[in-house]
Amino acid sequence: MDVNIKIKPHPKFAEIYQLTLEDGSQRLATRNLAPGRTVYGERLIRVKGVEYRVWDAFRSKLAAAILKGIQTVPIKAGDKVLYLGAASGTTPSHVSDIVGEKGHVYCVEFASRSLRDLVDNVCAYRPNMSPFLADARFPEQYAMFISGKVDSIYCDIAQPEQARILADNAEVFLKPAGWVMLAVKAQSIDVTKDPHSVYKQESEVLRRRDFHVQEIVQLEPYDKAHAMIVAQHA
Repeated sequence: MDVNIKIKPHPKFAEIYQLTLEDGSQRLATRNLAPGRTVYGERLIRVKGVEYRVWDAFRSKLAAAILKGIQTVPIKAGDKVLYLGAASGTTPSHVSDIVGEKGHVYCVEFASRSLRDLVDNVCAYRPNMSPFLADARFPEQYAMFISGKVDSIYCDIAQPEQARILADNAEVFLKPAGWVMLAVKAQSIDVTKDPHSVYKQESEVLRRRDFHVQEIVQLEPYDKAHAMIVAQHA
């Protein structure tokens, strides 16, 4: 057991925890669904027989958005989540912790090397994750692997037209009144534009595709020229 460490549930979001470490610093954490295993070198902490993973906001845009005061995280225990741009699994593994054994995370990744790391280091130890080597621009490539509709879609892809790609996937996979989270990388869309105008442009794309944009949270200092958009389908 890690002494002198305090842990409490996050006041707003279920299955997310707030840690106070030995030096008084504060971190987020999730309960480790694969005890004893790390994904990206994160610290493991055991309190009262339960193992938690320290969640690094400099490595995860979702953690950064939470620390920046986002009001809605539409991911909870038992949910089915489609994750576009899963990379090697840093944030998807924390989403896996949150949805738990009764939930599921469908992971789409285009880069074969990242997917191999995701499979070997993460999905092999987490039965609630399914990895697909596919291009998020073409949801029909993986439609046959996803049964039923998902509760939410999390999109973190380094491509232009991020919002359009997310909306295209939502048409196929998202349940009525489902939620999306879009991690906008302004420089992937237009390096010449002011990031704020890019965030506005992408949120307008979602509005035109029948989403109610709830909030836009900038992620500095954790990620430069990034924002998280949260929206609900009409």
